[in-house]
Amino acid sequence: MKRLLAIDAVALAAYALAALPGFTGVPVHEWLGVGVFAVFLVHGAAHGAWVAGTIRPAGARVSPGRWGNFALDCALLLAFMTVTVSGLGVSGTVLHAFGLYVDGYFVWAPLHAIAAKVLLALLLVHVAVHAAPLYNRLKRGGAPRRAGRDDGGRDDGPSA
Repeated sequence: MKRLLAIDAVALAAYALAALPGFTGVPVHEWLGVGVFAVFLVHGAAHGAWVAGTIRPAGARVSPGRWGNFALDCALLLAFMTVTVSGLGVSGTVLHAFGLYVDGYFVWAPLHAIAAKVLLALLLVHVAVHAAPLYNRLKRGGAPRRAGRDDGGRDDGPSA
């Protein structure tokens, strides 16, 4: 639980810094974006058991709440990948460091701006959805909720 919470906190902090190019400057924003991508991969791998439990074989009952969380996570993944790819498309620092250039700035720049706003909105929803379960789990000292009905993880925060 503590390891997952630390990964989640680092992911949120890294995103918060990367989302402020006016504060960090564009070159730092671009490199932070690369770092956020790496942290996002670690976050996804750490929560892989939850995803596997949600899409387990047919016949097993999964609550609508859990499917809702899964749909939100899929939307977050799509938005994050769009921000990442479009960010590389408008990059003036990261790609140039590798001797690369991508045409189509007038396509990538508005796509990056829109996708970044969608990502922010989805992240706010994601944090709000997980705030109560995380609070409940922390209140129990990190112990998972006792076995019972599947409530979509609503009461037990990030999986251990």
